[in-house]
Amino acid sequence: MSTISKQDVEHVAELAKLRFRDDEIGEFTETLGKIITMFEKLNEVDTEGVAFTMNVADNLNRMREDVAETGFDREELMKNVPTKAEGFIKVPAMLEGGGDA
Repeated sequence: MSTISKQDVEHVAELAKLRFRDDEIGEFTETLGKIITMFEKLNEVDTEGVAFTMNVADNLNRMREDVAETGFDREELMKNVPTKAEGFIKVPAMLEGGGDA
């Protein structure tokens, strides 16, 4: 059985740029541990002889027709943007030091 540690939760939170209080880390550790346990139960299910299915009801392609549509007016959309740069929406840097990926 896999277990998740407090350090695992802290590491994933750091990667996702999330900050949690110590009590929240404890709650997430417990909750994620329960979720992992539930998923591991799926390994106990006997699927021998069960055919793989993509669509449960039938095997029809459910894609919609690809139809070009007129987009929105850029100037109208940009009216609601708090910070702009050279016609683009400017957002805070997500990487340490604000560098490029």
